[in-house]
Amino acid sequence: MNKHINENIQAKLDRRKARRASLFDKDLIKIAGKRAAVMLKPWVMARNPVMFITEIGAAVTTLVLVLDMINNSGTFLYTLAVTIILWLTVLFANFAEAMAEARGKAQADTLKRTRSKTMARRVINGAEKQAGSDELREGDIVRVAAGEIIPGDGEVIEGAASVDESAITGESAPVIREAGGDRSGVTGGTRVLSDQITVRITVGAGESFLDRMIALVEGSVRQKTPNELALIVTLAGMTLAFLMVTGTLWPIGRYYAVNLPIPTLIALLVCLIPTTIGALLAAIGLAGMDRALSANVLAKSGKAVELAGDVDTLLLDKTGTITMGNRQATEYYPLSGVTWERLAEAAMYASFGDQTPEGKSIVMLGEERLGFKSPRETSDAKVIPFTAQSRMSGIDLPDGRFYRKGAPDSVKAYILKQNADIPATLQETVDGIARQGSTPIVVTDRKNVLGVVALSDILKPGMQDRFKRLRAMGLRVVMVTGDNPLTAAAIAEQAGVDDFIAEATPEDKLEYIRKEQRGGRLIAMMGDGTNDAPALAQADIGVAMNSGTQAAKEAGNMVDLDSDPTKLIEVIEIGKQLLITRGALTTFSIANDVAKYFAIIPAMFVLAIPQLAALNIMKLSTPQSAILSALIFNAIIIPLLIPIAIKGVKYRPMGADGILRRNLLVYGLGGVVTPFIGIKLIDMALSLTGIF
Repeated sequence: MNKHINENIQAKLDRRKARRASLFDKDLIKIAGKRAAVMLKPWVMARNPVMFITEIGAAVTTLVLVLDMINNSGTFLYTLAVTIILWLTVLFANFAEAMAEARGKAQADTLKRTRSKTMARRVINGAEKQAGSDELREGDIVRVAAGEIIPGDGEVIEGAASVDESAITGESAPVIREAGGDRSGVTGGTRVLSDQITVRITVGAGESFLDRMIALVEGSVRQKTPNELALIVTLAGMTLAFLMVTGTLWPIGRYYAVNLPIPTLIALLVCLIPTTIGALLAAIGLAGMDRALSANVLAKSGKAVELAGDVDTLLLDKTGTITMGNRQATEYYPLSGVTWERLAEAAMYASFGDQTPEGKSIVMLGEERLGFKSPRETSDAKVIPFTAQSRMSGIDLPDGRFYRKGAPDSVKAYILKQNADIPATLQETVDGIARQGSTPIVVTDRKNVLGVVALSDILKPGMQDRFKRLRAMGLRVVMVTGDNPLTAAAIAEQAGVDDFIAEATPEDKLEYIRKEQRGGRLIAMMGDGTNDAPALAQADIGVAMNSGTQAAKEAGNMVDLDSDPTKLIEVIEIGKQLLITRGALTTFSIANDVAKYFAIIPAMFVLAIPQLAALNIMKLSTPQSAILSALIFNAIIIPLLIPIAIKGVKYRPMGADGILRRNLLVYGLGGVVTPFIGIKLIDMALSLTGIF
């Protein structure tokens, strides 16, 4: 057992080390450096039109360099400098993307250490047979006891156990996984700490949650988001436009009797096209998914992360999301003429068919209050199981007692079908319990209503403060629950949500989301149960809890590994940070062109058109020095901005106007001023060499 604990601690430390590794960790730099060189292949570079043009320019200047060497040209040193700088520009761009990939793969390597081959006890016709985890198929049944590794993703169909999920979530606190509720989902690679559970495997070998997680972290299935594609098209259009402009400068130069060297024209082209954002665009997208995983959220696509930044309505399932999860039976409310002992015993009998945590809590409360173990049904008793449709459970005993318990409206319908009267005090009792924020469960014996059992919800700590933060970000929070309106209103008021949907069926949730989407809103939904799956699939952002059912995790486009409903705040902040970072660096990249224009254009034509010297406001020393200074600055600004691209611009809750003003002030103005300073300093350094 100590060995297992040490392994878990080491896995947790490895995972946190991978997450918190320095941006310029030596091992990551080595990996990224090699990858940057490999990515120079033209068919790889063609994915990024801006940098592909830059690579072509570098190849052309290399050819010119060879010709200058053969012809012993006096411009050899200048062409050499331009060539080196252009290749460095391409390598720096590849390095930015490779660095983001390397950080993701470092996380993936840590995850792979949790995916070793595990032996499983597969149950076939009641007998156990040993099998490797890679041999398991969907639908197989396995038993897992304390100290054993769960061999694959699945659903607990029998038993309850404490499970250590630190290898997946990085958190050391064990969690309870049990059959019959929304906390039945288990993940392969996690360890059972106590008791024994029977698990039905829900995915085949190689298709587990951990396998998909590793693939996604490595970026092998990452697709560009719509905004990213739109920006790529825009950058490609700008590149084409500047390519045409640069191409016309050669005949213009000939007209003014100015011989413009090909390296100079290429240098101008590379400085004017948006190389900065073109170089960092892929790294920004990869880093968005990486930051999501660092927050213990698995995003199934970059699009999901990006859309999170635009969400304006958030739907949260109450039970297990806003509240602690399982409601607990807390009090009996017998009707007139009924003792609480009779009500408690009837409620215990009626809960035999309810294997949900709520049903079990009713039995536990009865045992605690009555002081003895619950009675057991006999073989000739008929158990009525609880279903989401009937919202009732019960038992028919051979002595003529027919116990039922369930939601008030369901029990009322059951009584009315028997042509019996409903006590006048029942509704008053139900309403009183509901106003307290508890859930009323009505108990009957045949046609006789015995009383009500109160199930209480407990809010998760800090929910009100979290909802205030969401509202500050411009989000509207809506609670969804199957409870009656009175109970829902009480919980909504305690939690501080903006609105609620009571007595919600899966169809109600789905219709609400569709209605909001028809109104032009982007909806985020968080849930953990199978009944949440349709809504999770329909929502623009569907976040499933890792502790929830497999159906919920399959339906959502994100999975919260910590099963923390307030994690949506971090998800949305990451999405907004991704959009802001891309916008900020795009603004900076375009603003850079202003300074480069004042550096290169006068240098190219000042001999033929002396009046252009007025544009040399930076007082650059020589034409060659001006061109090289702009080109060097264009190259070195890329690695300098890698930390911003990967870590992201810090997000502060503010409106779109505020974000735009900040971008223009910091990155727009900064994008103009910084290159003026940088180019001038580089020019001064080049002047000191006396070469240019």
